[in-house]
Amino acid sequence: MSVTESTIDPARLAALIETEEAEFNARHGKSRAMTERAAHSLPGGVASSWQATDPHPVYLADGHGSKVVDLDGNEYVDFHNGYGAMAVGHAHPKIVEAVSARIARGSHFAQPTEESVAVAEHLSRRFGLPLWRYSNSGTEATLDAVRLMRAVTGRDILLKIEGSYHGHHDAVMVSVGPPADKIGPYDDPVSVPQTLGLPAGYVALTKVVPFNDLDALERTLERHRGQVAGMIVEPVMMNAGMVLPEDGYLQGVKDLLHAHGALLAFDEVKTGATIHHGGATKRFGVTPDLLCLAKSVGGGLPCGAIGGSEEVMSWIADGRIDQVGTFNGNPLTMAAMLAALTQILTPDVYAEFARLATILEEGCEAVMREAGIAGYVTALDARGAVVYRGEQVRNYRDFLEASDELAYANWLVQFNRGVFMAPWGKLENWTLSVQHSEEDVRRYVENFEHLGKALAA
Repeated sequence: MSVTESTIDPARLAALIETEEAEFNARHGKSRAMTERAAHSLPGGVASSWQATDPHPVYLADGHGSKVVDLDGNEYVDFHNGYGAMAVGHAHPKIVEAVSARIARGSHFAQPTEESVAVAEHLSRRFGLPLWRYSNSGTEATLDAVRLMRAVTGRDILLKIEGSYHGHHDAVMVSVGPPADKIGPYDDPVSVPQTLGLPAGYVALTKVVPFNDLDALERTLERHRGQVAGMIVEPVMMNAGMVLPEDGYLQGVKDLLHAHGALLAFDEVKTGATIHHGGATKRFGVTPDLLCLAKSVGGGLPCGAIGGSEEVMSWIADGRIDQVGTFNGNPLTMAAMLAALTQILTPDVYAEFARLATILEEGCEAVMREAGIAGYVTALDARGAVVYRGEQVRNYRDFLEASDELAYANWLVQFNRGVFMAPWGKLENWTLSVQHSEEDVRRYVENFEHLGKALAA
C-alpha cells in the first residue's frame, strides 16, 4: 500500500495534462490524418469502438519483440499488448515459424486437424478441466458458457459482477461500466444496459452483484431462488484496474451457486496464461464448471476456448447443445496456440514475469509515497495496474472513487516517453510479454517518476 490521502495540487495536475496533451498531438500527425481519412469508411475512424479514444487514436504499423511502432515512426515499449493478447510478444520466432509452416499447408478447412486435439489435450492438463471446444474470441467463449449454464439447469437468470466485461453479446453487455447515478442501491443493484440495442428482456434476465461479497450473492440467490442458471465471474476483476479476490471468495461463490443448483463459469480471457501457468484457476485453487479462454493463449491470432466438466460438456457431446463456428479450431489458430502454450508460455517464464512485476510494483509505489499520490499497485505475473485510490478497491463501487485524472496524466506521460498503454485510463491494466526486459519495465518506472516529480508540491 502506498499513500492513502493525496497531497498533490489539482491545478498542477490540470496543467500537466494540458502540456502532455499538446505534446501527444504534436507527435502523431499521421495518426490524426489517418483517422480523418478512415472516418469516411470506418465509423469513428476505427475498426472497434474501443479504439476511438481521446485525444485521438494512435495507428500502429509494426510490432517486434516488446516494441511497437506507430505511423509517425515513434517506437514504444508495448504495455498494451493488444488488451492482453500478446504475452508472447510481437513476431515471436516460434509463432512466426508455426504459422508460416501451417499456412503453406492450407489455412482453413472447417474440419478437425491433429493440432486441435493436441491443443485440447494440453488445455486439459494445464487448467484441470477435461473437455474443450474452440471459438474465435472471448465473446464467443462466454456466449457458449452462458448458453450451456442455461441449458444444463433449465433456468434463465444469469448472474454477473457489477463492473465486469465479458464480451459484447446481449446477455453480458449489462452493467459493464455503469455511471454512478444509474446503478441503484448496493443491496439491489440495477441492471444497466451498456449500449443501445439490447432487448429489455435480455437485460432483465441478467442480475448483477458486487465483487468480493458473498453475503450479497447469497441474498441475490435467495431473491431468485430456483431461477438462477449460473454466474460468470472474472476471478481477478479486470477493467477496474485489477481487483483481487479476497481469501475464500472464489470457493465461496462456487459453494453458494452449487447449493442453489446453479453453475459457475470463470472468464479467464484476461487471466488465463498471464497471472499463472494455469491461470487464476490454478493460482487460487478453485476449479469452475466452465472456463473461458482467449487473448494470450492464442499467441496473437484470433482465438477462444471453453473447457468444462464431463457432466456439462456432455450436453455438447451428445448433441443437445449446438456449439458451432466455421472457424472454430482453425488450423492457423491451432498452430499458434500450440506454439504459444507448449513452447513459449511454459512454467519457467512466470518467475521472470513475477520478477519484472516486483520492479514495477516497488518502483511505482515508491514514487507515490514520495509525490503524495494516493494509490497502490496490483501486479500478478504478466498483468498489473496502478490503482489511484488510497484504500484497497474491493468492487466496482470502490473503483468509481479512483482518480480518472491521475490515470489519464500517467497515460499521457507514458505515451510521450515511449511506453504504449491501453486506452481508457484507470479502467485498464498492463500486460508484459516474454520478450520484455528489465530495461523495458524500468522505463515505465522512470516515466512514473517524471509524473511524480511534476505533481509533487
